[in-house]
Amino acid sequence: MKDNMTTLIIGCGNLLRGDDAVGPILVRHLAEIGTPPGIRLADGGTAGMDVAFQMRGMARVILVDACTTGVEPGTLYKVPGEELENLPPLTGINLHAFRWDHALAFGRWALKDEYPKDITVYLIEAASLEVGEPLTEAVRKTMERLAEMLVRET
Repeated sequence: MKDNMTTLIIGCGNLLRGDDAVGPILVRHLAEIGTPPGIRLADGGTAGMDVAFQMRGMARVILVDACTTGVEPGTLYKVPGEELENLPPLTGINLHAFRWDHALAFGRWALKDEYPKDITVYLIEAASLEVGEPLTEAVRKTMERLAEMLVRET
């Protein structure tokens, strides 16, 4: 385990694209309000490969990102990591297209016994992914509720 940390919370997304910034903004929000001992925060940004190696040796990993499925903005999804870590082979993929879901599949392969046993992915339905826009109100409210829940439950 790294520095007695047991849980890693990674916020993924692009700070320049409206609601896509929800993951990194959540991590910054958690840093401001404080987290219980044993929590490490990481801004995964858009760097999927880095996400894979930050998970090494952690007991628990929580990933947060935006999604667009067409439902009401601010809808929160909770997905067990094992549902996302066995993607098909990454044929022809380059590092610019390497996302956190690829990081889970790659991490399972690369980290072997140091791959976390407990991974949860939270996805927040985006309303706008426009360049230069802030978080929409619906996504901001869900992000704040999720942050409070993570502090209580970790």
